[in-house]
Amino acid sequence: MTALFTIPVSSTGGTIVCSNPSALENEKNIYLLTFTSPKDNRLTPTFIEAFLLALDIIEHRYPKGVVITTSGIAKFYSNGLDLELALSTEGFLDKWLWKLFRRFLTYPMPTICLLNGHAFAGGLMLAMHHDYRIQNPSKGFLCINELEFGVTLQSPMMSIFREKLTPISFRSLILEAKRFSGPESVKAGLVDGLGGVEEALVLIRERGLQTKAATGIYGAMKEEMYRHSLGILDSHAANLAWREEVEAKKDRAHMDSLRAIEAFEKQRSAKL
Repeated sequence: MTALFTIPVSSTGGTIVCSNPSALENEKNIYLLTFTSPKDNRLTPTFIEAFLLALDIIEHRYPKGVVITTSGIAKFYSNGLDLELALSTEGFLDKWLWKLFRRFLTYPMPTICLLNGHAFAGGLMLAMHHDYRIQNPSKGFLCINELEFGVTLQSPMMSIFREKLTPISFRSLILEAKRFSGPESVKAGLVDGLGGVEEALVLIRERGLQTKAATGIYGAMKEEMYRHSLGILDSHAANLAWREEVEAKKDRAHMDSLRAIEAFEKQRSAKL
């Protein structure tokens, strides 16, 4: 494995290392980004900035090819957001998280997420913004567990699952907070296969992914393909306004329901 460059993640003492995982001469344009940001690769501003820089370097300084991302921490691909930091960082969603999701969704080369361990919440969202996913067959779960700790998913967080999953898998993931093992993830359509780096290389070879970006329109094709999700990512203010309107309607409906219940109870008491 040939190392190409390393980017520090200053907040955690971590790194993002770019290497070529193949020993074959004709596969030099396969780029493996291995991120290690203790303790569980949280999606913080400094981590995201390092990740985006790595993607920029590959795009602008190396031949077009394929990007694989994985974790150097055996237990976790990513445990999602640092919720406290995200809430206390002004503009976190617009300036960092949506930007990262958008970059992967439109990246002008094929992207493969190699899920070596757990990917929860934002970590799984990041994985879904890749073009392909390979999961460890025997270790780690994929899960959207916001239901369990009472945090509503915002529109850009939900949209990518609606785009890429069947309604039944979507329901199990969101409304049951189901934890998917490797075999279950394949069955649900969350991942394309099971394995590690070698299986990712096999996927690249079998699908001819090395040459897909050569014409220069790969990113534009994805922009058209995921136009709906991109529109949601780019309309944060409108998404928030829609949520406020929905909550206001729910409040009005709640008051109407209470009045109807009170009227029913009075009527029943009078008859008794």
